[in-house]
Amino acid sequence: MSDAAPRVDYQTHPSQYRHWKLKFEGPVATLAADFDENAGLRPGYKLKLNSYDLGVDIELNDAISRIRFEHPEVRTVVVTSAKDKVFCSGANIFMLGVSSHAWKVNFCKFTNETRNGLEDSSKHSGLKFLAAVNGSCAGGGYELALACDEIILIDDRSSAVSLPEVPLLGVLPGTGGLTRVTDKRHVRHDLADIFCTTTEGVRGQRAKDWRLVDDIAKPAVFAAKVQERALQLAAQSDRPAHAKGVTLTPIARTIEADALHYPNVTVQIDRAKRVATFTVKAPSGAQPGDIAAIEAAGAAWYPLALARELEDAILSMRTNELEIGTWLVKTEGDAAAVLAMDATLLAHRNHWLVRETIGLLRRTFSRLDVSSRSLFALIEPGSCFAGTLLELALACDRSYQLALPDDAARAPKITVADTNFGLYPMVTGQSRLQRRFYDEQPALDAVRAKAGQALDADAAFALGLVTSNPDDIDWADETRIAIEERVSMSPDALTGMEANLRFNGPENMFTRVFGRLTAWQNWIFQRPNAVGEKGALKVYGKGDKAAFDWNRV
Repeated sequence: MSDAAPRVDYQTHPSQYRHWKLKFEGPVATLAADFDENAGLRPGYKLKLNSYDLGVDIELNDAISRIRFEHPEVRTVVVTSAKDKVFCSGANIFMLGVSSHAWKVNFCKFTNETRNGLEDSSKHSGLKFLAAVNGSCAGGGYELALACDEIILIDDRSSAVSLPEVPLLGVLPGTGGLTRVTDKRHVRHDLADIFCTTTEGVRGQRAKDWRLVDDIAKPAVFAAKVQERALQLAAQSDRPAHAKGVTLTPIARTIEADALHYPNVTVQIDRAKRVATFTVKAPSGAQPGDIAAIEAAGAAWYPLALARELEDAILSMRTNELEIGTWLVKTEGDAAAVLAMDATLLAHRNHWLVRETIGLLRRTFSRLDVSSRSLFALIEPGSCFAGTLLELALACDRSYQLALPDDAARAPKITVADTNFGLYPMVTGQSRLQRRFYDEQPALDAVRAKAGQALDADAAFALGLVTSNPDDIDWADETRIAIEERVSMSPDALTGMEANLRFNGPENMFTRVFGRLTAWQNWIFQRPNAVGEKGALKVYGKGDKAAFDWNRV
């Protein structure tokens, strides 16, 4: 599969879905997998047996977002299948077999983010997920179930859960399967060893005994059991029963050959330099300050609109612009307007719509963290790196702030706000300030003491908040040289280095999922045992036996 194929669009709508069916009944939404085998995102494979590709997960991501925002009355999402005897057979093997390495890894990254998003909503928003596994459930299908709060498996003597990637394909489960089996479900490691090397999987009572599922039910009572448990999970949620949802209207966007334009975000691509510049604009004009005004603004409310636009830009650039390896991050506008927005977010953070908007911002900033791109923030005159938008600079590998000692009025400032101390935690659970200063209290106390103050380059540099503070004589040369040097380095080495340095905080399930994807799966996906002419992925379904190089590496 060529990465020069048609552009991937992450925007969709339920009226365009080819793979998922959504149903709403009070506090319970049902998301049923009914994948159209003839509607693969790219040619060359059929999505048989509810096997999926990137297009399926783009719809899944959209469906979950719409449940979050458009249906606040929903407290439990039941994920199940509309097909008989099959829940989901995982990522489509033939799609993987014809895909480039970059496509496979980006596909796995997005599916990881989508599944992590289920757990994020369960933790932060009270939206619970129940996997009603009503047929065979393999590979990425089981990984989707693992991301749910609970799993109920139909006990029909044939339906099983399995992670058959190692024995069948010579690769690893790419969307967190191994990690969730141990870290989340606490399956004993020797039983997990058997489970992950057995193609037929585990069914019935044994699946429950091994903690692979939470419960089982005979076919005659399966639907009733699922409904009963869905309502019990819903009772644990505080999502509002009678609130009016916000329609996620289409994102306004113009795509040009070398640019993406949104109302609040612009991306300019310099192909000769292999650099993209992301510019985020501050809110302008009168902004809602109370719940009634926020609800009236709906999807046009600035923080929600910004989160949706920035997410789309990040995903689009990650998938469609593989050679643009360095992203420069800029902001423009009134910092006071950003801080006023932050005050509104904090004042109403417990309201469902504000909470969901904060959640989308949190997940979008995390997409930036795990993007395999070099990130440099450029803090120039007219910037507004304050509060929520300061998170963009704190997410970067480096930040450069222009010093103008002879022009205090024009000198760019940054402002730390309360929002920077934990409103948008990384996947490590830390704020980006905590990550930056290794949780060292003196440094954090010094920064907090300056919260709310506009800090010029020298002040920010003294606190350790920026990497460099060149003056106007050195600015152009220092930033140019830094960018040119970065662009000239090995993308592979940079990807590994950046991931190591960005996630220096405490390990948890999410960091291990992404770390293992980056290191283990990335390596295994390139080995001849998987993708060589006689590799397991290449010969799957052809009746040939994989030819392995038996050397342990």
